[in-house]
Amino acid sequence: MAAMIIDGKAVAARVRAEVAEGVAAFTGTHGRAPGLVGIQVGDDPASELYQAGKARAAEEVGMISRRLTLPESTTQAELDRLIDELNVDSTVDGMLVQLPVPDQLSERLIANRIHPDKDVDGFSPVSLGRLMRGEPGNVPCTPQGVMRLLREGEVPLSGAHAVVVGRSLIVGKPQSMLLLAANCTVTVAHSRTRDLPALCRQADILVAAVGRPEMVRGDWVRPGAAVIDVGINRTQDGLRGDVAFDEAAAVAGWITPVPGGVGPTTIAYLLANTLEAAIRRSEADA
Repeated sequence: MAAMIIDGKAVAARVRAEVAEGVAAFTGTHGRAPGLVGIQVGDDPASELYQAGKARAAEEVGMISRRLTLPESTTQAELDRLIDELNVDSTVDGMLVQLPVPDQLSERLIANRIHPDKDVDGFSPVSLGRLMRGEPGNVPCTPQGVMRLLREGEVPLSGAHAVVVGRSLIVGKPQSMLLLAANCTVTVAHSRTRDLPALCRQADILVAAVGRPEMVRGDWVRPGAAVIDVGINRTQDGLRGDVAFDEAAAVAGWITPVPGGVGPTTIAYLLANTLEAAIRRSEADA
C-alpha cells in the first residue's frame, strides 16, 4: 500500500490564508500592518531569490515588507548598528538576516543582536530558551511547518516514537522540542549514531534533516511510519530530499515530497511568526 503524500503546498496555502486574515484584523485594530525587514549582505544569487520570495509572500498577506541589501564588505560593527536601529523602530515587528553571510560576519553575534521579540527566524538564544521552557516566543519556521504537516496528515503524535536525524539549531534541536511538547518520545540521531538504519526502523515518525541527498533508504523505514523529509539538495538530477522517495513511499504510511513538502511551509510560518510578534508587541505596549 502506497504512502499518503502530505501536500506541503496545500498546507502552506492554508497557513497563509490564516495569516492574511490575522493581518487584516491587526491592521484594522492598530491602524498599521505588521512590518517585516529582510537584510541581505552581498549579492549571492540564491540569497537574492530567497529574499525576493519572502518579501513577495509578506506583501501578499498584507504586511509591509522592506528589503535591505548591504555591500559584501559590510563589517560586523556596521551590521550591528543597522540591527540596533531596527530593534527600536516601532514599525518593524520582525527582522531576519539572510544566511549565509560573508566570512567577516558572525552568525552567532547576529543571532544575539536581534531583539528576541523581533527574531522571527527563531534562532536567537532567548528564542531557543523560550522554546526549551515552553514559553511564548518565536519558534524556528521549518520545525513549525513539520508539526503542521503531521497534524494535517492526522499522524498520531501522543506516545509515538519520533526519530529526528540531524541536530542543527535550525531544525534538529528545535524539532525535537516541539515533538516532545506533542508527547512524543524523541530520539535525536546524527552522523556519529551507531547503526543509524536500525534506529530509524524503530521510528513511528522519522524526520530527516541532514542535508545528504537520498541518504535515508526504503529499508530504513518502519512499515506504516510517517516520513518527513526536510532536506533540499541540488543534484545533477534536480532537487532531491534526504530520503529516497520512491523506496520510502512504498513502505511508509505518510511521506512528504521534495519539492512541495516541508519547503513551502517554512515561509508560511515566517509570516505567521511576524504576525504573532506584532500581536505580542502590541499587547506589551498596551
